[in-house]
Amino acid sequence: MSQYAATLTRRLPRGWAHLGLQFAFWIGFYLAYQLARGVADHGGTATAFANGEWVIEFQRRLGSMAELTLQRGVEGSALLIQATSVTYWLSQFAVVGIALLWVYFKAHDHFYGFRNTLIVGNLIGLVGYVLVPTAPPRMFPEAGFIDTLAAHSSVNHSSTFVAFSSNPYAAMPSLHALDSLIVSVVMATVVRSRWAKLLWLAWAPWVWFSVMATGNHFWLDIAAGVAVAALAAAIVYRPWRRLRPRAA
Repeated sequence: MSQYAATLTRRLPRGWAHLGLQFAFWIGFYLAYQLARGVADHGGTATAFANGEWVIEFQRRLGSMAELTLQRGVEGSALLIQATSVTYWLSQFAVVGIALLWVYFKAHDHFYGFRNTLIVGNLIGLVGYVLVPTAPPRMFPEAGFIDTLAAHSSVNHSSTFVAFSSNPYAAMPSLHALDSLIVSVVMATVVRSRWAKLLWLAWAPWVWFSVMATGNHFWLDIAAGVAVAALAAAIVYRPWRRLRPRAA
């Protein structure tokens, strides 16, 4: 074994087998996602568009179509177009994966709760996609929405790999909102620098802004994602246990 490999092995909190098991968890989740995608895609197009139209009408009745205002603002800035597009593509898997690895190596005591909350939240989200497939705003140009990625990016939802690996009707709840909130809270908890904490706390609102500005989620999708994240955290951490009176 080389000196570098030996050093890396010593730094592994619980060895190579344990690290490999964590990757297996995410491979399993990906397979579950693909299965749910197939179920949601099979004969669910009409339902997905009907649900998307319901969301639009619901938000109109509330007088709240903030997504259109955000899109108009972003369309006037090349910088914001690029920033929100990159955020949309990287926030879901790249940032989540990097955050998991960082917590695994640097704050291992927090890893299990972090990982389990993400898994539980995403699995709840997958159930939502099967039961309530919902077309995203970008599929409703007649309502004034713009597919920012299709208009300005060489990589969009029609790209071969993206079309194969993503669910086109996975708007409700927003996994982008769910995952970014969990990442924000956990990372802000484990980093030490005050500036780092502030930046991580700003991560989730920035992701929410980005997915609305690119036409990929309604604000109602984001609200549902936040609610699912809270439910997942409650299932994993069970905070009510701390409220029980201790025996004398």
